[in-house]
Amino acid sequence: MRESVFIKQNISKWNNYEYIISQGNHVSPAEKANVYFDLSSDLAFAQSHYPQSEITSYLNDLTIKLHNEVYKEKHENWRRIITFWTQEVPRTVYRERKYLFISLLVFLVSIGIGVFSTLCDHNFPRLIMGDGYIEMTLENIKKGMPMNVYAGDSRLESFLAIMFNNVRVSFLAFIFGIFTSIAVGYFLFSNGVMLGAFLTFLYTQNVLAESWTAVMLHGTLELSAIVIAGGAGIAFGNGWLFPGTYSRMAALKRSAKRGLKIIVGTVPVFVVAAFIEGFYTRHFEWPYYQKIFMIAVSAVFIIFYYIIYPYWLGRRDGSKE
Repeated sequence: MRESVFIKQNISKWNNYEYIISQGNHVSPAEKANVYFDLSSDLAFAQSHYPQSEITSYLNDLTIKLHNEVYKEKHENWRRIITFWTQEVPRTVYRERKYLFISLLVFLVSIGIGVFSTLCDHNFPRLIMGDGYIEMTLENIKKGMPMNVYAGDSRLESFLAIMFNNVRVSFLAFIFGIFTSIAVGYFLFSNGVMLGAFLTFLYTQNVLAESWTAVMLHGTLELSAIVIAGGAGIAFGNGWLFPGTYSRMAALKRSAKRGLKIIVGTVPVFVVAAFIEGFYTRHFEWPYYQKIFMIAVSAVFIIFYYIIYPYWLGRRDGSKE
């Protein structure tokens, strides 16, 4: 093919490609990939047939520009992933800290109600957890293995099932916010009462001391993430319930975006909690100090990442309510 014909057939396309490259982040990665593939083909053809031509140099420069744009975008995407976990989630946690505190307060009060109700009526746990679960636990206590419920099923199956359930629960807590923060409060209340009733039930059976480490081995992360998810849900619900100076729709979008960041931030916590519950909680033979160490590490992480680090970032930025 003559060079003039090659140029005439493709010049309008190349001009369009120049425009696409100039748009930068406004063009989708898929479209950029298609352009890069086509440009590379044209460049290869030109290099084979017109190696010394100006059109070959032009196509080479155009391809390099697009390559740099794609590479820059990939670098930006990786950097965004890192900053999401190190900057965006902690800063959002700091901005919404009052809702996280409310969530924690509701959860602690509900635990207290579960404890008090069980001490007053030893049949209360049956109303909350069902006769089947209580009878199974009593049978395990007779066998000297009160937490033997964690020994069932394969480790991988347990991990996957628990992980799916944990993540589902966190997003449910968030979605409940659309029905106002009262619905989220009910979600936290029911989970807290259940935990308080179960721990008090173990206490009445004189097995709490040997059982709490099994519960908290994964529960330190799991329960903390439930409280955090509840805080995100409350923030979401209050966004459209109390829009302030924003329109109700604008406030809803704003609160949903912030709450969703917090929820996504809890997903790895739920996954790790599920991994611990599926693979390690079943090891009743582990030394007591080893379990305490894992619980302490989990607690330190939660306190640092969700309290100390967000507070430090917020104070450094001079963040306002």
